[in-house]
Amino acid sequence: MLCPIDDATTLRVFQKDGFWIRECQGCHLRYVEITPSKEHVTRVYGDGYFTGGGAGYLNYYDEADIITAHGRRYGRLLSKFMKPGKVLDVGAAAGFILKGLNEQGWDGLGLEPNASMAEYGRTQVGVNVEVGTLEQFKSEARFDLVTMVQVLPHFYDLRKALQTAADLTNPCGYWLIETWNKDSTIARMMGPNWHEYSPPSVLHFFSQKTLRSLVNQFGFEEVARGRPAKRINSGHAKSLLRYKFQSSTLGKLGAQVVDLVPDGLPLPYPSFDLFWALYRKSDFLPQKT
Repeated sequence: MLCPIDDATTLRVFQKDGFWIRECQGCHLRYVEITPSKEHVTRVYGDGYFTGGGAGYLNYYDEADIITAHGRRYGRLLSKFMKPGKVLDVGAAAGFILKGLNEQGWDGLGLEPNASMAEYGRTQVGVNVEVGTLEQFKSEARFDLVTMVQVLPHFYDLRKALQTAADLTNPCGYWLIETWNKDSTIARMMGPNWHEYSPPSVLHFFSQKTLRSLVNQFGFEEVARGRPAKRINSGHAKSLLRYKFQSSTLGKLGAQVVDLVPDGLPLPYPSFDLFWALYRKSDFLPQKT
């Protein structure tokens, strides 16, 4: 199999949950050996992902204030580089990040494959969220900013999704991406047990270098990057810990300890293996890939 970034040879490095994880011998992207399709998105990110616990959320609606505040933080960050304009928020879920960006002066659209989430965003949150995937999205609109917060590793067709995003971005527009860093210290220490190696939900595993190489191919250059200041609902945190460490004796003991923490508290999120990066569309664009 060839790498989806640079078409270099890839090798199997380990198995996780019955799936092979491959690594590119050129750019060192890691990805799941799978042939996903748009049906994959519907299957993995159904309503149960947002309300069923496990690898997803115990109750996504309980995260409203925390995620909206995260959107506001990004709005303040973006103000250092650009004036508010029109935004496309990819993987918008119920539109909480979009709401936070709206409160910082941005206007635009959310795109979300889960119809229940999109409807909640429109009817309860009061933001414009359409149902669909970026791979299939078509629009005459153009955007000054495309945000992909915790969504890039989930695209079933990485290159098609990013080509669509590039086509939708205005000249000199921006991409804001938040994702996991497979080359972080904690990811290297954990090896195959790193929490983000969780196929088939997560399909691609980036480093800062591989992501920069990827977006360059679509005509974008890095402007800035850093670590996000995130929060997580304590009930969600406990649910994730129970799910991730259910087969470990030590993990079960740890879960019993965290169960003592009341639900509903906004806890600092350990962002040691997370990063955000801002990319600007170049004046001289490459040919479409």
